[in-house]
Amino acid sequence: MAPRLTFHGAAGCVTGFCARLQSEGATILVDCGLFQGPKSLKALNYQDFPFNPAGIDAVLLTHAHIDHSGLLPKLMKAGFDGPIYATAATRDLCAVMLADAGGIQESEVQTLNRRNQRRGRALVEPIYTAKDASRVMRQFRKVKLGETVDVAPGLSAVYWEAGHILGSASIVVDLAGAEGRQRLLFSGDLGSGGSEFLPDPDGPEGVNHLIVESTYGDRERSVSDSAGRRRLLAEAVRAAHAAGGPLLIPAFAVERSQELLVDLLTLMDAGEVPEGDIFLDSPLAIEACEVFRERGWNAAVGDNPFAVLRPSAWLHFVDAPRDSDKLEQLKGWHILLAGSGMCDAGRVRKHLKRLLWRQETTVLLCGFQAAGTLGRLLADGADRVTIQGDEIKVRAHVRRLEVYSAHADGPALADWVQARTPIEGGVFVVHGEPEGAQGLRKRLADAGLNAASIIVPDLDDAFELTPSGAIALSGRAARLPPHAATRLDWHNDRVAFQIALNAALERAGDDKARKALLARLDAIVSAGDPGGETQGF
Repeated sequence: MAPRLTFHGAAGCVTGFCARLQSEGATILVDCGLFQGPKSLKALNYQDFPFNPAGIDAVLLTHAHIDHSGLLPKLMKAGFDGPIYATAATRDLCAVMLADAGGIQESEVQTLNRRNQRRGRALVEPIYTAKDASRVMRQFRKVKLGETVDVAPGLSAVYWEAGHILGSASIVVDLAGAEGRQRLLFSGDLGSGGSEFLPDPDGPEGVNHLIVESTYGDRERSVSDSAGRRRLLAEAVRAAHAAGGPLLIPAFAVERSQELLVDLLTLMDAGEVPEGDIFLDSPLAIEACEVFRERGWNAAVGDNPFAVLRPSAWLHFVDAPRDSDKLEQLKGWHILLAGSGMCDAGRVRKHLKRLLWRQETTVLLCGFQAAGTLGRLLADGADRVTIQGDEIKVRAHVRRLEVYSAHADGPALADWVQARTPIEGGVFVVHGEPEGAQGLRKRLADAGLNAASIIVPDLDDAFELTPSGAIALSGRAARLPPHAATRLDWHNDRVAFQIALNAALERAGDDKARKALLARLDAIVSAGDPGGETQGF
């Protein structure tokens, strides 16, 4: 058979990357990530895989971020027993990240099941547990950058520096086929370069097919060097201090938290921002700091910039839940970093719940916010949000600082692709919302790549690969309609409606007007429910 490539995640969105490559000798996955965003997208995490996990020979893992690694324990539970190839740093980070993800799922399912019992609904099971995450780590196999790994008969791989997070890699897959050997390059997530934290992304020249991320494919950053990055952070910190309250940073636990902490401590030591206590309220980020202290050496600058990440006079690690709860007693100026970065899970939600309504608070968003997440709603200027069922008025100052994104911007992505030419076959633009993917597609076409060879796949799209091209295949229907992964779904609409209804009831002149409004809505709902199950709403 000719090789086939199918995109089971991060096609039409930025999360859940998973590419299945079938050849004569083997079937492998590149990444197996967790979906994040609207509930209709996250629901895919609970469904069966659209392939047989027992038929997968190996997984090639680009890096540890949960949207690339987060379904590996589920894959194991469903029958996959092959090796998972990853760099040593990726393996060490996955050991803490997957266990944390399993623990969060167990905790959230317990909470949900208590609600379901009260409502008379069926109980649910976590996607996997912390114990499952520990078990899957036995399948990891260490890979060094630049070394050839014989993955299966007729299929080998070489890992290249991606510069995205500690241990991240782009992966070249070399495979035999009926029409000869083909080389595929999976970019993984690419860093922006120019940082003391990580080496610049790299890769080989000349491949048959290129699979490239496009998270920021439609954007250009004005600042990329360390001095400019710290200058913008200092401005945000000083503005937060002037507002009179705390600075809350919803932080991505791996890489972003560590980089922010290094810069905050550097700025305080230099007297460029007001001194104050910095609380890292994320057990995962705290564990990751140890990995960064051990493996964060950057040969490009001859230093480990993360060596300073240990508790000090200003930096405090908050691990135990009871200590996290005590943070609500804090008054005045302080800085609080808590996961998750998109505000869709973790301890940051309780801090947002108690701080968002206070006008002296500043919330600083420092990374990409996927559609449907609480972080995206705040970034888009939501006036009211709901957190854990409670409606919150947003009075806090909400700021964005994209310079800390671990993703390359549009020009950097285009430059990286150009450096990989000649590309004889297809260029698959993935891991981007429609604007990002189409933005990068246009950049590449404008730069001289054959527009007909630049493909933006949707979820579950499959292609037959030849050395000089890619043929789209028809077959199994996608699990979601095109672009559904980046649209607000009915769950988001319901919350927005509830907020609007509450506001309308508050504006109504008296109880008679409120009852009249509810009667009209009740008539609409009842008209659409001939069985009468919801009458009397």
